[in-house]
Amino acid sequence: MKVVTFGEIMLRLEPEGYYRFVQVDKMTSTFGGGEANVSVSLANYGLDSYYVTKVPVHEIGQAAINSLRRYGVDTRYVVRGGDRLGIYYNERGASQRGSKCIYDRANSSISEASPGDFDWKTIFKDCKWFHLTGITPAIGDSLPGICIDACKAAKEAGATVSCDLNYRGKLWTREKAREVMSEICKYVDVCISNEEDAKDVFGIEAENTDINSGKLNKEGYKSVAKQLAEKFGFKKVAITLRTSINANRNNWAALLYDGKDFCFSKEYEMFIVDRVGGGDSFAGGLIYSLLTSKSTQEAVDFAVAASCLKHSIEGDFNMVSVDEVEKLAAGNASGRIQR
Repeated sequence: MKVVTFGEIMLRLEPEGYYRFVQVDKMTSTFGGGEANVSVSLANYGLDSYYVTKVPVHEIGQAAINSLRRYGVDTRYVVRGGDRLGIYYNERGASQRGSKCIYDRANSSISEASPGDFDWKTIFKDCKWFHLTGITPAIGDSLPGICIDACKAAKEAGATVSCDLNYRGKLWTREKAREVMSEICKYVDVCISNEEDAKDVFGIEAENTDINSGKLNKEGYKSVAKQLAEKFGFKKVAITLRTSINANRNNWAALLYDGKDFCFSKEYEMFIVDRVGGGDSFAGGLIYSLLTSKSTQEAVDFAVAASCLKHSIEGDFNMVSVDEVEKLAAGNASGRIQR
């Protein structure tokens, strides 16, 4: 099954371990980005995963493409051009010190893309699913229009469209996000949000919840999911639910609403190795589950288990198999050595 994702892949630079930016004179480099992370998950699960972006012609752009190819992602529709690849700097938090992410992505190749760069009719030929996030339209003036064109073409091709709201306050204002995402969501079938995004983008929030103190009223998110579905006609709404005890310990669960039933996953207590890409790994697990005809309950259980495992893995990409996810979803959560 052909699945297409569209977004920005970036160079990720970070100090080793828990060192702070101001302490180091060298950093490790990898690659990642919301939709690229989803694409890698889907390739790992055995789907025909295609990633669409624009990268510079030079060696750093090629290295980014190579990082996807090594995991089986098809990059044939990647456009080459522009002068630079976006960068983000990541400093891992510990205990009560939160992680920090600093963007350096202005004037990146994808941010300066034009509508003519992408032949969506060819890209979506035989495509079953298209995924994007609320990050992509925020990174350049032309991107909202390009994202809308992509969504229209995907719908015309008969593909299911999913969108992770993924609000980033460092990239645009809530007002601009609401304006653009309201238009994009007209074409979306499956909406993915976290405990904050629905409030930040659309002003829809759960009662009796304070994310900063770690207090989540999970039942209150039923109303959030239903309001989102009714506002835009989504067929399904997924909301990830993170209870942050500190930077290293989180509780992790999710809700999936299919228009009739509200299904909650089991909740996992996680010790976090790397939380970047956690939401993307959930999206990848959800897309795989729904494409392989899992029930609503099975789908949310698989997606949360996949994301739980991602929090134990270094880097943006979720390096897990379907078998590993299914074992965790079935209850094998002891972490005992396998031999």
